[in-house]
Amino acid sequence: MTLPSSHSHGGTGSPLPTNHISDELLTAYAAGTLSEAESLIVATHSAFCPLCRDAIAEFEAIGATFMDELEPEEMAAGSLDFVMSKLDDDEAWPENVVQHPSAQTKAENLDSDVILPEPLRSYVGGDLKDVVWRPVIRGLEEAELSVSSPDYNVRLIRVAAGAAMPQHSHQGLEYTLLLTGAYRDSSGRFARGDVQIADGDVDHQPTAEPGEPCVCLIVTDAPIKLTGPLGRLLNPFITY
Repeated sequence: MTLPSSHSHGGTGSPLPTNHISDELLTAYAAGTLSEAESLIVATHSAFCPLCRDAIAEFEAIGATFMDELEPEEMAAGSLDFVMSKLDDDEAWPENVVQHPSAQTKAENLDSDVILPEPLRSYVGGDLKDVVWRPVIRGLEEAELSVSSPDYNVRLIRVAAGAAMPQHSHQGLEYTLLLTGAYRDSSGRFARGDVQIADGDVDHQPTAEPGEPCVCLIVTDAPIKLTGPLGRLLNPFITY
């Protein structure tokens, strides 16, 4: 099934995304418990969506309140000196720390000359024009992204205008964030900034709308399962 968001994103006539991250994921992101791969999806979506940015800030504030109410624990001898020594140690910090955009960065993310918002631009090493694509099948190209989440596969895909992805289901979770263009499947329409989260109960064939290529950020924690007549024969060879 596609996992819906439970928090409110009211308002009409707005260019905001209409398919959002669930409160469960936003809460986990605010708590810092998501993988880097999942955090990248949440943070990039929040670049498009001030409502999700506000929700993350609220969850962070709630977490801070809980922390304030905890009884303090006595620190071990030397703990403060150890922490202070690490502040200037570049190797003490992970190379890829995914942080959600602030309100100040919103204008930069949605500048008319910028296609990919931060933090995604930092992973790509530039904007969409800088992506090096690899053909997969006719009408479908991909570019893998490097993250420190070995259990996840993270990539950009580009589907030609009007082309369809192979019919497939999922052996795990598939997170899809729309960056350009739009696609439709059996559950509806997804456009720039929208997120679709699908699991093994979803069997679909996303089809890009005419007009422009559909570019998506895809995060999966298991290979997809092709379900079309020809695809079933190819499943033993699929690691996508």
